[in-house]
Order: sequence, then C-alpha cells, then structure tokens
Amino acid sequence: MSNESGLISKVWNFANVLRDDGVGYGDYLEQITYLLFLKMAEEMSQPPYDKTISFPRIKDTEGKETPDGELCDWHTLSQKRGAELEAFYSQMLRSLATERGILGQIFTKSQNKIQDPAKLLKVIDMIGKEQWMVMGADVKGDIYEGLLEKNAEDTKSGAGQYFTPRALIKAMVECVRPEPLKSIHDPSCGTGGFFLAAYDYLTHNHDLNRDQKAFLKNSTFSGNEIVAGTRRMCLMNMFLHNIGEIDGDTFISPNDALISDEGKRVDYVLANPPFGKKSSMTITNEDGEQKKQDLSYNRQDFWATTSNKQLNFLQHIRSLLKINGEAAVVLPDNVLFEGGAGETVRKELMKTTELHTILRLPTGIFYANGVKANVLFFDNKPASRDPWTTEVWVYDYRTNVHHTLKKKTMQLPDLQPFIDCYNPGNRHTRKETWSESPTKTTAPDGRWRKFTYKEIIARDKTNLDIFWLKEKSLDDLDNLPDPDILATEIIENIEAGLKSFREIMEVMGESGETTGDV
Repeated sequence: MSNESGLISKVWNFANVLRDDGVGYGDYLEQITYLLFLKMAEEMSQPPYDKTISFPRIKDTEGKETPDGELCDWHTLSQKRGAELEAFYSQMLRSLATERGILGQIFTKSQNKIQDPAKLLKVIDMIGKEQWMVMGADVKGDIYEGLLEKNAEDTKSGAGQYFTPRALIKAMVECVRPEPLKSIHDPSCGTGGFFLAAYDYLTHNHDLNRDQKAFLKNSTFSGNEIVAGTRRMCLMNMFLHNIGEIDGDTFISPNDALISDEGKRVDYVLANPPFGKKSSMTITNEDGEQKKQDLSYNRQDFWATTSNKQLNFLQHIRSLLKINGEAAVVLPDNVLFEGGAGETVRKELMKTTELHTILRLPTGIFYANGVKANVLFFDNKPASRDPWTTEVWVYDYRTNVHHTLKKKTMQLPDLQPFIDCYNPGNRHTRKETWSESPTKTTAPDGRWRKFTYKEIIARDKTNLDIFWLKEKSLDDLDNLPDPDILATEIIENIEAGLKSFREIMEVMGESGETTGDV
C-alpha cells in the first residue's frame, strides 16, 4: 500500500511541476493517457498475457506507413532522448490518430503538450518504472479519477461541464440498482462517471459468474461523446477500471447522439446531458465569417421539435429504453417549467413512462456555475390508453441546503436520506415525510412528498418545478450558513439569472424584437 500511495503522490507532484511550466491539468492528463495506454499495451504483449497488439509504423504526411519507419510503441519511445524524443513522440501521436478502433479513438487529435524533452522524459520514466497491469484497478482508477476531478476544478478550461459529482452519481446508481447481464447507456458520457459507478455497484453487490463477468467487461456499457479529448479520457478511465479490451472496438461513439434513432434499445440510461440550453453548430458563410446556428432535430420519434438541448436529450433517452427500461437523468430546472415544447414533452413523458421520482438538487455542487438541476427517475412502458404516471414523488434537497465545491462538498452520506426515502428495494411502499399538520410530520425536514397525476396535470403548463418548504429567514441568525457559503449561493443565483436573461435576449434577437436603449 505504501508503494501505491507513493505512486499517487509522484503523479500528483509532477502535475504540479508541469503546471508551473504552463502545462495545465488537462494537458498533463492527456499526455498521461497516451503514455499509460502505450505502457499497458507493452505489458499486455508480454507473459502472462501474451496478447498480440498491432501498432503501426511511423506514417508520412499522407497517413501512409513508411516501410522502414519505426514502430509507434512504448519500447521505441522509451529509447529516445532529447530533441529526437520530442520529434518522434509528436510523429507517433499523429500516426496513431489515424488507426481504427479504440487505438485511434485514444489518439484522435492528439498533440504533444510537453515541449521540454527533459520533462517529457521524466513523465515517461515515471510511468515506465511501474507495472500497471498487476496494479489494482482501484489504485489506477483512483489516480486517474483524481486527475479528472482536478481538471474539472480548473474553471477556465471548461472541463467541469463533463464532470458530474461522484456522490450524486453513486446515489443515482444506488437507487436504480442495475442488474447483471443488462445494458447500460449514457448518450453524453463525459469522462465515464456513470459507467464506473454502475461497474462498482455490480461487482460489489453480485457474486458474478464467468459469463456475467465477461458481459460486464465487454457488453454492458455503451455511450456517445462528441468531444475528442473527453472521449479519450472516458475510454482510458474505463480501461484503467478493467472495462473493455486494449485492442478491442470502442463502445463510445463520437457521433452526436441526437441526430437520429440508431435503433439501439437498452435496459438502463444513466446520464447528465451537457449544460447549455440550446443545441448549435458553427457554420461559415460565403464571406468566411463564422456564425452559430441553432439546431432543431427533426426526428419522427420526438414528441416536439425544439432547439432546447435538454428537452431533446430527454426525448432521446426515452427512445433508447426497452419496455420497462429504467432511466435516471440530471436535467436543469427549465425542463420542469418551460412552456411550449417543454409542456408537450412533460405531458407525453408522464403518459408513456412512469415518472415516479424527482430529486431537487442544491446549488454549489457543479463545477459549471449558475446550474440549478434535478434528477428525473422514470421507467419506460408499453403503449397504453391511460397515462402510466399515477403519482410523482419529489424530494426537495435544495431548500435550506448549502454546499460548496471546496469547504462543504456534497458527500454520499448527504444523499442517504433521499436513498432511504426512495426505497430502492420496494419503492411501492414509500411513505411521505411531509404533512400539512406539523405534528404529523414523520421527519424533521419534511422533504419527501408525493403528488398525483391529476394534481400535476392541473398545474399551469403541467409545471413539475414543485417546492413547498420555506427558506429559513435571514433574521434567524442562529441558523445562517457560513459567510462563504452565503456568498457562493449569491454568486450562483446571480449567474443563473444572467444565464436566463441571455437566453431571453437571444430569443428576442432571433424574433426581430428590439429592447430599446439599455
């Protein structure tokens, strides 16, 4: 264990050294990914694994292998020094990026970001001294997950939008309780957090036989991630956790999940679709000017055509589920109250699926600022004349809850009361903790309450943004949160408001309306 903790310290310390040289966590993480993959491939080609892994030779500018070119593998790389090392490493990355399967996906758009050959050599030596294949998946995973989280904390890089709080992911998986030999999909998988939590749950809660282990490793997970760098991190993260084969096909597609229904149907969808209300693409006009154009996905299987990204993801996720398939999805507040397409989607969701649970999330838990979100839990159902949703249970973990990303981070025990109320073992025997009569409230906070389908459908625009608890008065000085928490919440609320105003301005601009002088 001391050797493992020493390795973790070594990886972290070198990240800090490179950061002082202008190499951010994201760039360091990418280089670690490339080099780890090559080193583990080298180990896999030796006893006791003896796996045949075909690496290409250095390719020319047209992407063709040169007959006398050197192999793009760890052994060749580790022999290089100085300027020759830097030149070969850059050539090798370009060559590997043109390969197929998981190899090509790992190295897509790869570049050398460590320009100092001496420091690059130190990173290579650090990785080369370890035998990674004999190391526990939890150790390798902890190192990589730690780097991913540090990268997410760097708000300037924007990586935070691809990182869902791990405590929230684990709580969602605890509620869904995935079973062996069933498929799990994430159409916006980021760095693979949902996959890893589901993998851990399955291995820790089931005594898997040989066939179940093989299915878990090679057939359980699938997803989409359109950002090449994030997709690379996801693939490496999963491989380090013993998911997938180093020379196998990739199960993470680079395609936009929303474009079409590819016919795939799965048992579970666990997801946190990307933040940002609108889907858009960049186009170049005849004058060479680049402009963003909103995307509305015209899919016959969607209930409503809209450029609202989250509404499109919600519709797509429902289309992915098998009959009785289950979903747990993180979605922003606008999905719960927006009119027009939003109202249509909510009504159809409650008709065609059993939308049984909504978890209202607190602010201060996401690396992207100004996000107010919820988790929707629903089960797909066969066609029926009557709505499948009969009642929706809402857990308000937002009112009077205060978290920050540094001093008071949200932990899994914070969500345990919700998991207990959710009652994963038999959610049909739930009991409210709220009562109109304070003396009958069975829990001090009364955060757990059910609403019938008739009550919800009668609300204006079928509004699912439901809350009933009162914020504690600022006059109650004994119950005020710490000043830094108050300041963080004020910033969150201001940024959320600004975000909403920008969206309104965009809509007004598109419709040709003017707002006058400001």
